[in-house]
Amino acid sequence: MIILASASPTRQLMLANAGVIFNSIRPDVDESSLLKENPAWTPTKASLSLAAAKAKDVSRRNPQAIVIGADQVLSFADHIYSKPLDIDGARRQLKELRGQTHQLISSAVCARNGAELWRITCSAHLTMRNISDGFLESYLARNGIKSLASVGAYQIEGLGSQLFDKIDGDYFTILGLPLLPLLEFLRAHGEIET
Repeated sequence: MIILASASPTRQLMLANAGVIFNSIRPDVDESSLLKENPAWTPTKASLSLAAAKAKDVSRRNPQAIVIGADQVLSFADHIYSKPLDIDGARRQLKELRGQTHQLISSAVCARNGAELWRITCSAHLTMRNISDGFLESYLARNGIKSLASVGAYQIEGLGSQLFDKIDGDYFTILGLPLLPLLEFLRAHGEIET
């Protein structure tokens, strides 16, 4: 049995589209508190640690399953960005990122019986166009509440694609799950067909 320790519709859709049979359980992990308690974490350490915390939390309650925990952080100017809390927060994030290159770091951790079995971190670099204030306001009005669903206030698979000049990295990593290495791990452990 495979469990995705996430309520993310994007991660669920990625796994489902890849033909993986799984259940989804929301982990009981307070990401904001963990980040505040560990201010020295690098972005990579934060992404891996949060993914591990999610996998282990759900794994302890479902010891026989392979549990996949995943997390993504946005790193820019030595700062780790979280999901914006409101439209004003989304506006601030987009203003800070416009005309700049930032990094998305996505990690996946698999656990069984509360113990970590496997981990991976992948990153992508995204260069945002130097969007005008008018475009920014139009984007926020059109994208609405979706702007609060991910770090950086965008989803590259939707309207957010118009924000960028250049992307260097794996599409699945940008969506928040290093899918191809994860599928390889699941095949190697007999959880999906080879």
